Formats: sequence, structure tokens, C-alpha cells
Amino acid sequence: MKSPFLYSIDNKRYHTLNYHNRRYFGEKIYKAVLECGFTCPNIDGTKGHGGCIFCDGGSGYFTSPTLSLKQQLTSEIERICRKISGSPRIIAYFQANTNTYAPVHILRKYFEEALSFSEVCGISIGTRADCLPDDVLDLLSELNERTYLTVELGLQTVHETTLDLINRCCTREEFLKGYNSIVSRGIRVCLHIINGLPGETSDMMLETARQVTEMCPDAVKIQMLHVIRGTKLADMYKNGEFELLSRDEYIDIVVRQLELLPPETVIERITGDGDKSKLIAPMWSADKLAVLGGIDKRLAELDTFQGRLFNDRIKSGN
Repeated sequence: MKSPFLYSIDNKRYHTLNYHNRRYFGEKIYKAVLECGFTCPNIDGTKGHGGCIFCDGGSGYFTSPTLSLKQQLTSEIERICRKISGSPRIIAYFQANTNTYAPVHILRKYFEEALSFSEVCGISIGTRADCLPDDVLDLLSELNERTYLTVELGLQTVHETTLDLINRCCTREEFLKGYNSIVSRGIRVCLHIINGLPGETSDMMLETARQVTEMCPDAVKIQMLHVIRGTKLADMYKNGEFELLSRDEYIDIVVRQLELLPPETVIERITGDGDKSKLIAPMWSADKLAVLGGIDKRLAELDTFQGRLFNDRIKSGN
């Protein structure tokens, strides 16, 4: 059985971001990670305190919140230029915490400053589905008319018991309301899910993938749960309150999730890039190439690919 999609650029059995970008932009695209000092409603007390149990503040990997956005973006462009020849095309990635959780005039200032750089061909905004009031949605719609815009929503899981445990402070109903408000505006959406959350079985993780499939998002990020020093999750792990997935277990779950997801959904991430200086566990996740290679190998061994079961379900009418 052959995949109906030929991801020939990367020789992958799933729809990679690199493949998508090269088809859309005609060349490789790079991401510049930015931090603007935003907080979250479950950090500042609006909905909760302390943030999600796995959160260590969400700092950008190459940035410092003491730097201005212009300084951060300049530094990121210089970092990327050291790796390539020529001028890069860049997505400005507003990553840390909730990047729509501020007055519109402040959001506009940051987004416009990013777009003022000639290298920037698009913006990616990481946020929560419950932080999308109408005036923010209007701003996002305006940006969507002017640049390549992606709004990245942290779903993490569809299971309410887990959402309560991780202190997400955003219900499934709230998530769907926010997700639908973005989709109705014709804005590209990327959903983020985490495998290995405390108390979740493989069947629960697959159910999250099934419900994501029903939403048919433009893109998905899949990540293993990281235990980071200084977080509530680190305390729980130290106390033996949950067990982490092994690398083989993670690979097996990801492969089964890929089979469920629509073939046209872009897989923007399939494993994580945790800060190794703060990572407590699982240490196998620090070897990203081994995880990626393991996923490729398992897909080939099973002769399977992204969307295989999705296509079967469509044919059967289920």
C-alpha cells in the first residue's frame, strides 16, 4: 500500500513542515523564536496560579526576555545566517507563554515590528484557545490578509481529568470555542498535543489524536512530556507519582497517531526540543535524531504512513 502523498523532499511517510514550506514558499523557511514577556491567565491568577505543571516559563530557546523584540529578531537572523549562505526567509515565532494575552495595541506593536524585517515572511503565534476575544480575532484577521499567519493552540489532551491534573485551566468546551473562532476567520491553525501526560494510557493518547482528526487542523505538533527542573511536574516525578514513556513506547504511539491523522495535516513537530540543561527526564528525548530515526524505521517496518486509517475510514463512511 502506497501513501497518496509523496513527501519526496524529506523521504518521509508523514507530511513534514519542510515539505509544506518548500511547496508553499518554494524554498526552505526558518523560524526565529521570540519572547515578549507575556504571561498566562493560569499564572497571573485570572483563572489559576502556577501555570501548567510542566511549564518553566516558556522562554525561547535562543532569546532573553531582557532583550527587545528587535534585538531578539536580529540575533535570531544572525544565528540562522551563520548556518546558511544568502538571506534567509523567516517565520517570526512568538513562542513563550500566551501571545494573545495582552491589549490589542500592545500585540499590534510587537507583530508590526516583526513584519518590519524584510526577512520575515510570516508570523506564528503560540497561544491559548481561551485568550481570543473579538478585538484580538479582528487583529489576527487583519494580519492574515497581509502575511502568512499561523495560530498555534495548545490542546495537549482531550481528557478533562488530565486537564484538571495539569492545571490547564481551559476546558474542552472553551478550547473548541476558541478553535472554531479561529477557523471561522480562515486563519491557519496548528494544534499542540503532548504524549505521556500523567495518568494517560496509550488508548487515551490515541483518542486525543482521533478527536484532533475530527477537527481536521491545518497542522499538528506532537511532543513527548518533558520533566523540566523547577516545575511542579518535576516534584511529582521525584515522588514517583507517574511513569514516563520509554522511547519505543513513544515511537509506537506516534506511529499509530500518524495513521489516524489526515494526510494533508502538516506535522510541524514530531518530537520535542527540551532545554538539555534543565531536562530531568526522559533523557532519551534529548537524542532527537534517534527518535526521528526510530519513527521513520517503525513506519517502514509496518509499511504504513500518515493518514492510512483516515483514508480507510473515509472509504467506509465512518
